[in-house]
Amino acid sequence: MKTVLSGIRPTGSLHLGNYYGAIINFINMQEKYNCYFFIADWHSLTTHPDPKTLHVNVSGVLSEYLACGLDPKKSTIYIQSSIPEIAELYLLLNMHAYLGELEKTVSFKEKARQNPQNINAGLLTYPVLMATDILIHNADFVPVGKDQEQHLEMTRNFAARFNHKYGVEYFKMPAAYIHGEDELIKIPGLDGSGKMGKSEGNCVYLLDEPKTVEKKVKGALTDNGPEGENTQKPDCIENLFSILRAVSTPEVVKHYEGLWDRGEQRWYGSLKSQLAEDIIKVTNPIRERINDIRNDTKYLARTVEEGAVKARESASKTLRDIREIMGFKPF
Repeated sequence: MKTVLSGIRPTGSLHLGNYYGAIINFINMQEKYNCYFFIADWHSLTTHPDPKTLHVNVSGVLSEYLACGLDPKKSTIYIQSSIPEIAELYLLLNMHAYLGELEKTVSFKEKARQNPQNINAGLLTYPVLMATDILIHNADFVPVGKDQEQHLEMTRNFAARFNHKYGVEYFKMPAAYIHGEDELIKIPGLDGSGKMGKSEGNCVYLLDEPKTVEKKVKGALTDNGPEGENTQKPDCIENLFSILRAVSTPEVVKHYEGLWDRGEQRWYGSLKSQLAEDIIKVTNPIRERINDIRNDTKYLARTVEEGAVKARESASKTLRDIREIMGFKPF
């Protein structure tokens, strides 16, 4: 069975865009692949997170993914810092990474420009740690966004360089996981922009209470209504329909599409009420499960402990092999 690996950053609550854009696909992957999902707490150190909130953030995002459907019985779910083998392989791979290629990384240049007072070594070697996460399990596929494609290419470069240097065919060349066209659902923001995101401030969070969801949807950007029959929707209205298609029944979508196509006026209030109601139907059960899991510290502890055991079994084998290939032998 092919192996898929994906990292999860502990950076605040999940929103509707995360749920439809990634998590549903993760859930589907569990049925077809040998999946490793990890909370990338070491990665967050490049920005010096508050020690008082780091564990809270890790616990929070773990609870949310479990509540959404990641299953410890089907996948290996672990915390990055619980696997010491990652740190050693990171050190060994750093010996095969060159300063010039690391300095040319787009993400490094952008973050160094944005935060010139915090250009640390971890930021520079971030692609090596990312490669280590993938290669420690010799993953076949990695779900990546557009902004991470360069990191995946660098992972392949590091793997090929290692294989060539030591005359082996040990590391696989990991490929980007490509979703089928019918699986991709992009959830836009409520402010008329093309993306729902934390930094944009246009999110419906999975933890939002129903009253909060209603308030956010009610305040969503709209226009003055259709200017005639069968006209093209402006972006702000198309965005609302995109969310409607994700959370509502086909009959509901057809009803509001018909209102638009006929050029009727004064139904946006009804659309927003329906949209809020259907979003709440999706998020309410998840929110309740998140709160239950967050309060079940024994379940969380058991999940990460069992995940660490499974992850270390794979990671230890890789590290033993790499040490032997490089010439580190026991006396």
